[in-house]
Amino acid sequence: MIAIPQPVAERYHPRVSADLTVKVLKNGQAIPARARDLSMAGLYLVGSYQDAEKVTVALPLPGREVVSMCRVARRHPDGVGLEFDSLDWEDMFALARYMHPRLP
Repeated sequence: MIAIPQPVAERYHPRVSADLTVKVLKNGQAIPARARDLSMAGLYLVGSYQDAEKVTVALPLPGREVVSMCRVARRHPDGVGLEFDSLDWEDMFALARYMHPRLP
């Protein structure tokens, strides 16, 4: 039997380049970090969070700071791909307003 290579799954949510300074909330402290890109489902956080399973992130978006617990979905040498655990409607609208003008 010949194995047929499976296509790489496309992302359901498009990503936009963000280069945002975000806050990682850890042990009662807000530690500045860099988000390289952002989508409606998550973000790519640059830095060494290889030992974390979940991280709380605060995103400073125009008109609203979005705070969410995030699950580490992917690990890379220079950072981690995070998925938002849950966002309320206002958080989703703030993300959509930020992302819309930046989409290709």
